[in-house]
Amino acid sequence: MTTIALPATTLLDKIWNRHVVRAATDTTPAIVYVDLHLVHEVTSPQAFTELRRRGVRVRRPERTFATTDHSTPTTPRDGTGRLVVVDAQAATQLDELEHNCSEFGISLYGMDSSRQGIVHVIGPELGLTQPGMTIVCGDSHTSTHGAFGALAFGIGTSEVGHVLATQCILQHKPQTMEIRVDGTLPPGVSAKDIILAVIAKIGIGGGTGSVFEYTGSAIQALGMEARMTVCNMSIEAGARAGMIAPDDTTIEYVAGREFAPTGAAWDAAVVEWRGLRSDPRAKHDGSVSLDARTLKPMITYGTNPGMAMAIDGRVPDPESIYDRTERETLTHALSYMGVQPGQSLIGTPVDVVFLGSCTNSRISDLREAAGLLRGHRVKGGLRMLVVPGSRAVKRAAEAEGLDRVFIEAGAEWRESGCSMCIAMNGDQLAPGKLAVSTSNRNFEGRQGPGSRTMLASPLTAVAAAITGTITDVRTLLPN
Repeated sequence: MTTIALPATTLLDKIWNRHVVRAATDTTPAIVYVDLHLVHEVTSPQAFTELRRRGVRVRRPERTFATTDHSTPTTPRDGTGRLVVVDAQAATQLDELEHNCSEFGISLYGMDSSRQGIVHVIGPELGLTQPGMTIVCGDSHTSTHGAFGALAFGIGTSEVGHVLATQCILQHKPQTMEIRVDGTLPPGVSAKDIILAVIAKIGIGGGTGSVFEYTGSAIQALGMEARMTVCNMSIEAGARAGMIAPDDTTIEYVAGREFAPTGAAWDAAVVEWRGLRSDPRAKHDGSVSLDARTLKPMITYGTNPGMAMAIDGRVPDPESIYDRTERETLTHALSYMGVQPGQSLIGTPVDVVFLGSCTNSRISDLREAAGLLRGHRVKGGLRMLVVPGSRAVKRAAEAEGLDRVFIEAGAEWRESGCSMCIAMNGDQLAPGKLAVSTSNRNFEGRQGPGSRTMLASPLTAVAAAITGTITDVRTLLPN
């Protein structure tokens, strides 16, 4: 008897093959079915307008979920328990989303909903995000959901309209790149440091055209929220998405959540999910390896996430770069940030610390931050904003007393939303001011016109809040 060996497939292959409605041709992309479409107020208005113009309804409203996050104020609620929107454009966007969701029969978790929060926080916490799914949203950091072994990526506004109308999307199949991280993380080093180290190693274009699959013992040791942090920033290296194969950690996280399967459907889902991993003989199109044992707390020094270094490192010299364009880019970035080649960043004065965003605003992030901040005070003259990723995260933090830790230390305890990550609703830096931020982008003016941003982990951000300067958090950890 002749045995025919089945071709070895990657995690991406397995999900892609299950969702292709029509295969790609030499001249056309594949048509891919979308399991879950997440919507927020910024990138959706034009899409709904197009549906009305064409006289088209939403194809699968039960697979479409909306929330308010970008334009949602994070300042304390008024005496009636309502958020006060002072930005006219934000108010318009919020009103439009409410109207659009009502007209087209879409579930909306708006400002007054107990389920409201940053779209990439509420999807997982509600159990909407599940292994094996295809997930899209008009937001670049949709890659977050890949932590569950889903194929999740951001789409443009025109594509939002297409998915609303058809529940499908046109896509060319990406390549795959394995990002392998083995070993045990040292004290003071977290998931945020892993992904900043990856981006620093391969550059902001190193993953172009690829989906990252994160593997290795260090990745497997991470909790789900830490895995979300890693996948969240995959796109900052140019990747289309980031993915981690589901395992017991994944299954335990999803179990019992509001939209998770139950009964026999749950049992069947778990069997299917356990098969969602790259075969041992599967070949990726590229690979990168890191030794977790050598990693240190990371911080950015320039104007993109790839301009990152170990906290005890020194700013690189543009003159050491052969490529002219890269050399000029770095020269400009250092000038904008006000740092010098060869400089250590330790001791640099900080004006604002921002703890939040879809990268680092979950309950584990807040626990970690509060654990370090407990017993300390925010340095006088420094402002610290703590913005939970959802109302559920806020409730959980308050139930544990974390809010009191932040407030008693002198930090601002805010409502959930994107906040200073995108400089919305007045949550922004003044020109020339420097923030240590747990968000995902440090572009020029990202947190306010003329503002300067250094990306770091929650631990490194809290260390800066305590000392008022860029600080190696390892010096503040108990021996």
